[in-house]
Amino acid sequence: MSTENAFPNPKTQLDFHCLSDGCEGVVGFDLINIADPEFQAVCPVCHRAYALDDELRNKLTRMMKLISAIRECEDILGDSVVSVNVAGGEVRVPYALLLTRLNTLISLEISGRKIDFHLWVEPSNPQIFR
Repeated sequence: MSTENAFPNPKTQLDFHCLSDGCEGVVGFDLINIADPEFQAVCPVCHRAYALDDELRNKLTRMMKLISAIRECEDILGDSVVSVNVAGGEVRVPYALLLTRLNTLISLEISGRKIDFHLWVEPSNPQIFR
């Protein structure tokens, strides 16, 4: 069985606030779609289209590979913890909990502006959020 079939690409939603003045729209798309060189993200409110340049497409492609690698290593990460030193001792947080409970932000500079992209990754186990 190949790794590609055993660990399919997870569903990943990436979104950001529209950059048009006065628009309150949130532009969202599945990260896997950026592989298409003709891909454009479109604001659902003002219909502004966003094309991805090669540099941004490369960064997001590498992010998708990282997410896939994390998915492939879930059995290892399930046994891992992140240790945080606090006054009076140490807190151990299961790594799997961090992956499912923390919001992931990717901050990139685009046209001289710092833009926060929110990344939502589907858990491989549908019971993980219950």
